[in-house]
Amino acid sequence: MGFLYPYPESIIERCASGMKKRNLVILVMVLGLVFSPHAAEAKKRIHHTAHHPRHHHGAGVDASAAYSDIVIDAESGRIIHDTDADSLRHPASLTKMMTLYITFQALEAGKLSLTQYLPVSANASYQSPSKLGLRAGSHVKVQDLIMGIVTESANDAAMTLGEGLGGSSDAFAQMMTRQARALGMTHTVFQNPSGLPDPDQVTTAHDMAILGAALINHYPQFYPYFSRDAFTYAGIYHHNHNHLMDRYDGMDGIKTGYIRASGFNLVASVKRGNTRLIGVMFGGRSAVARDNRMAQLLDASFAEAKNAPRVSSEDGEGDSADNPRDNQDYVTLPAKVAMIFPPRDSDDDQPVPPPQPQVKPSPVAARLFAPSVQPAPAQAASNGNDWGIQIGAYSDASIGQQALAGLTSSMPDMLNGADPKVEKVSAGGVTMYRARLMALDKRTAQSVCSYLVQRGKSCLTVEP
Repeated sequence: MGFLYPYPESIIERCASGMKKRNLVILVMVLGLVFSPHAAEAKKRIHHTAHHPRHHHGAGVDASAAYSDIVIDAESGRIIHDTDADSLRHPASLTKMMTLYITFQALEAGKLSLTQYLPVSANASYQSPSKLGLRAGSHVKVQDLIMGIVTESANDAAMTLGEGLGGSSDAFAQMMTRQARALGMTHTVFQNPSGLPDPDQVTTAHDMAILGAALINHYPQFYPYFSRDAFTYAGIYHHNHNHLMDRYDGMDGIKTGYIRASGFNLVASVKRGNTRLIGVMFGGRSAVARDNRMAQLLDASFAEAKNAPRVSSEDGEGDSADNPRDNQDYVTLPAKVAMIFPPRDSDDDQPVPPPQPQVKPSPVAARLFAPSVQPAPAQAASNGNDWGIQIGAYSDASIGQQALAGLTSSMPDMLNGADPKVEKVSAGGVTMYRARLMALDKRTAQSVCSYLVQRGKSCLTVEP
């Protein structure tokens, strides 16, 4: 079942840190058996560019795990260390760095405010974990969405920001890719605001170092969000997934990531004295192995940086033998240009509300929003599709319609033939609207309900 593909980052990392090694091995073997077809497919879709690494990753790192890394001086862009830094990788939750970059851009431009509330769509509420558990139809403060992303790496929060700023997930992904090109991230393509698996969503260690530098240098007023250790929302405590920040001296951010196709990823920023380094790593075998490897990379890079001459990004780049840049490779640090949200013309302008989020309609969703709900096809029962599911009962028919649209859009392969129904029922003077998907076969109905219930959603199977 393709919709079970992503492992929730928080679950994997907590298992990695809390289980005995023997039990963790068993868990990984079981998950590998379940998800290996998808991993194999994703692997086919990644094309690695030819690159001779400046440094080999050495012992302790699984060479078969699509590994790559880079460490740069954040002031000059000098590459201190890299391994396959231009090879394509899946960004996983590192994607949220760009979601936040555009959010910070909108905040600075006055198109958004930290105290503004954004609506949560059904599509956002149905995102896979990690998540805050945002409810469809609710409204969440922008600052809470930011905090949910930097600590819990919440996919529902990322989708809410993406839909709020772009109008839809697809439109926002196009904005993200355009912004990446403007920053010089030439090998990066974004397909969603969260980093949940998509074979066409790719980046490189080199490009992620550029994005890390842009967040630090372009938005110093917002960058401290990445150093927040924890966040409480709706009474639930969320600790930052970036556990290396707890134990590595000088580290103040920025983002972890994990999906099966990428391994455990990390972008780290560390400042010691006048030196700030940005490290990027893809392909860790576990959260602990990833953190330990990053610590090794940063230790070695600080030692090298200490003995190297300091060169500012503003220094000349001539061919003189006295120029220390001549024999070094550099990442071109991006200027703060090509803003997606241009600055306001005057301070008197009021913030412009972002467009309302829209669920990209599937064929089922298109029928759902028709003036009237059509009955199930007469031939459905003869094909064995006489089962259904009920995902809720609502006080407003439009909320039920939105919930059904979000579910069918999130599982188009499984639910494309379903028939959406919003049925009015009254009892005891109270009127409710039942949201149901009918014309399903028994196996599909039970599988979808099981999936939703496991994720804390309401669902009942409707038998013939």
